[in-house]
Amino acid sequence: MASIIEMPKLSDTMSVGTVVKWHKSIGDEVSNGDVLAEIETDKATMELENFDDGFLLQIFVDEGNEAPIGSPLAAVGQKGEDIPDPSDGASSNLEPSVKTNEEDSSTNQYNSPKDAQSDSSIDAFVDQPSAEPSQTTEVASERIFASPLARKMAKDRDIDLSKVKGSGPSGRIVKKDLTTGLETNLARSISKEKRDSIKTHSPSLLKSIEEKKVAVSKMRSVIAKRLLESKNTIPHFYLQKEINATPLLLARKRMNLRLSERSDEYSKISVNDLILFACADAIKFYPAINSSWGENEIHFHGNVHLSFGVAVEDGLVTPVIRNAEKLSLTALSKEAKSLIEKARAMKLTPDEMSGSTFTVTNLGMFGIDFFSGIINPPNSAILSIGASVRKPIIDDEGNLSIGETIMLGLSCDHRLVDGAVGAGFLKLLAENLESPAALLV
Repeated sequence: MASIIEMPKLSDTMSVGTVVKWHKSIGDEVSNGDVLAEIETDKATMELENFDDGFLLQIFVDEGNEAPIGSPLAAVGQKGEDIPDPSDGASSNLEPSVKTNEEDSSTNQYNSPKDAQSDSSIDAFVDQPSAEPSQTTEVASERIFASPLARKMAKDRDIDLSKVKGSGPSGRIVKKDLTTGLETNLARSISKEKRDSIKTHSPSLLKSIEEKKVAVSKMRSVIAKRLLESKNTIPHFYLQKEINATPLLLARKRMNLRLSERSDEYSKISVNDLILFACADAIKFYPAINSSWGENEIHFHGNVHLSFGVAVEDGLVTPVIRNAEKLSLTALSKEAKSLIEKARAMKLTPDEMSGSTFTVTNLGMFGIDFFSGIINPPNSAILSIGASVRKPIIDDEGNLSIGETIMLGLSCDHRLVDGAVGAGFLKLLAENLESPAALLV
């Protein structure tokens, strides 16, 4: 008898999943390791991997439909085998769902990265004409590696994906390839008739807008729920402090010069790395900053698990650097860059996005001078980093000179962090950043 592929539990908070896309059709031969489908959870869109060799005999949940954990999704076996009745196994209480366009994906125990040219690769999406699920479609002669969202956008905008250069993993075309550098990247891919129509009705490709309604993705829904919960249940208070960033920037420059002299293959230290490193050090002296509120107790965490924000296609993910207080600056920098690369390639696992004890969020690269972050539960505080701004400053000798400053903001949970504690932490952090040598002792 054929085996049943069930809806796996892909995150701690997941109760149902949505089948975003089937990569195999009924009758297709499948092997161990092949990606059968994309499953959208409350955190991301992940791959459903096949473990049995045979043929895809039946699909029980169509694209766009939800299914609870453990419910049957498909049957895999040999041709002619009996297909089990879904009602005999796990619950098949399937609920209709609006199809989502979210494309953020990551890997966990249910998936593994494949070579970009293999049939089971996450990047190996094949152009196919529209058809009903039961119909057979012909595989295009030339493969175009593009995410589902990019394909939908291309179809809606009449864009030829074969003429678009992808910036994703292995050259995969992603959303930003269709939304940035529009005049240079997309104008070549839009048909002449479409370009003429756009020019007639719009003064610029970059200024064209459209009225539309899109379904709320699982990721955006979870972000909204968590932020609303945070603001409604956590009594926030806010502190801010401007620091002289000149010593920090000079120290970073010298560190990277020294690293470049030691090795041809080195990873540059970023300002964000230095701030993360300084936070891990300062938290040792203010443990309330590294605590969580419980119903009947306050949990003071024994290690500093730093999370930091990384913008992705449909929101924000917060990968976690574990045991940051034990890492050297170069080790912390390497770990941060590895997590950022995974986040942008949509390969973060749920474990790499959970368990944080303190969060750092940085909008300085977007030119934002200052902002106050919303606490990421169950953290007791979040540090926000603004842009480096050139302005007149007064040095320790009272001399006026041109320097650079950075505004730090600290949002605290007043149930856990008193004003004096938050101020002390921010003061120590500022001192360490203004005198980077202090971090060495």
